[in-house]
Amino acid sequence: MPEAPTRLEVEGLQQNLREVQRLIADQAAPGELRARLDALHPADIAYVLEALPLAERLAVWDLVKADRDGEILLEVSDAVRESLIASMDSQELVAATGTLEADQIADLAPDLPEQVVEDVIRALPQEEREQLRAALSYDEGSVGALMDFDQITVREDATLEAATRTLRGLDELPVHTDQFFVVDREQRLTGTLPLARLIVSDLALQVREVMVPAGVTLYPENPAEDAAQAFERYDLVSAPVVDHFGRLMGRLTVNAVVDHIRQKSSQAQLAESGLRAEEDIFAPVLNSFKNRWSWLAINLVTAFIASRVIGAFEGSIEKLVALAALMPIVAGIGGNSGNQTSTMIVRALALGQIQEPYWPKLITKELGVGTLNGVLWGTLLGAVTYLLYGSVALGGVMALAMLLTLLLAAAMGVAIPYARARLGRDPAAGSSVLITACTDSGGFFIFLGLATLFLV
Repeated sequence: MPEAPTRLEVEGLQQNLREVQRLIADQAAPGELRARLDALHPADIAYVLEALPLAERLAVWDLVKADRDGEILLEVSDAVRESLIASMDSQELVAATGTLEADQIADLAPDLPEQVVEDVIRALPQEEREQLRAALSYDEGSVGALMDFDQITVREDATLEAATRTLRGLDELPVHTDQFFVVDREQRLTGTLPLARLIVSDLALQVREVMVPAGVTLYPENPAEDAAQAFERYDLVSAPVVDHFGRLMGRLTVNAVVDHIRQKSSQAQLAESGLRAEEDIFAPVLNSFKNRWSWLAINLVTAFIASRVIGAFEGSIEKLVALAALMPIVAGIGGNSGNQTSTMIVRALALGQIQEPYWPKLITKELGVGTLNGVLWGTLLGAVTYLLYGSVALGGVMALAMLLTLLLAAAMGVAIPYARARLGRDPAAGSSVLITACTDSGGFFIFLGLATLFLV
C-alpha cells in the first residue's frame, strides 16, 4: 500500500521529536541529546527544530555539529531559518555556508546578511565563485536559480572504457546522476550518454556511437514551472541547462524540481487563505500579526458590505422572519461553489493550460456547470423550504435565488483569478476571501431582493 511508508516515516519523525523533547527536559543529559542529534539526518533535525518553541529550538541548535549547520539551514522552512540565522554571528554563518556547494549557497543567500554573502564569495575557489555569482544573477523561480553545477561531462571522441574510468575515479556520483553530458571542445552540448547504455555497451566503442540526442534542453531563463512540467511529462531524473550558444552550464535535477513544486504548493495554500508568507508556528505574536492583518482588513470591509446589504432589507426580514434562517444557506453554498471553480482555474493557470483565446469558452462552461448545480440544488432546497414553511412562493424564491447565486459564484470563480493574472498578481492570493465576499454580498442581495419583490 502506498500510504504505509508515509505513515511509518511520520511516526519515526514524531518519535524522534518526542525523544528530543524528553532529553531537553532532562537537563542533566546534554551529551545524550547531542549524540541523538548526531545520529539524525539533517532533514529530520529540521523537522524537530520546526516543531519546537524558540527557546528550546535554539538550545537544540547550539548542540548541532557546526559542520552540519549549512545542510540543516537548507532543510528548514524559511520562517524557522530566519530565527536560526538571527541567533548566529557572522563567523558562524560564513563557516556554515562554506560547507555547501555553490548552488546551495545561492539558495541560502537571500536570507543571509549582505556582508556574510560577500565574505563567503571571497572564500570560495575561483570556479565556484563564478558559479555562485551566476546562480545569484537569475531570478527566483527560474531554472538558473535551481540548477546544479555538479555534473559529469565526456567528449564524444572518448571511448566508453575512458568514460568508465572517469566514473571509477570519483569518490561518489553527484546525486541523481542518470547520464553523462557529451560536449565538444567548446563545451557545447552535443548529446547525452545514459548510464544504462554505458553499462551494457562494448567498452571499445566511442561515446558518439552510443550517445543519444538531449531530449529536453533547458535555458537558465526558463521558468521553473515549465521545467517542472517537462520533468513530469517525460519522467526525467536530470536535464542539461545550456546558454544561448549551446554551451553546457549545469543541470537541473528532479530533487530540485520536487522542492520547487512543494514550495510553490505551500505558497499557494497560504495565499488562498490570505497569508503573506510562510509562518513559524512559534513566531512572536507581532510577527504573526503582521503576516495576517492585511487580508483580515479586506475581509472586514467585505463583511461590512454584506451587513449593509442585509441592513437594506431589514423591513423584509421583519415581515418574514424565515428569510433570516434561509439566507445563510444561499450564501454558504455559493461561496463553496465559487471556491471550487477558483481552485480549478488557479491550478490550470499554474500548469499553463489556459490560453487567452479560450477564456470565453471557459466561463461559458463554468456557467453551464453553475446552471446544472443551481437547478439541482435549487429545486431540492425549494422543496425543503416548502415542507418547512408551507409556502410555495417562498420555495420558489429559494430555488431561483440558489440558481442565480451559483451562476454568480461560477462567474466570480473565473473572473477573479483571471483579473489577478492579467494584472500580474498571484491569482491564488486571497482568492477564497474575495470569492466568499462576492458570493456573500451577492447571495444576500439576490435572495432578499427576490423575497422583497415577490413575497413582501
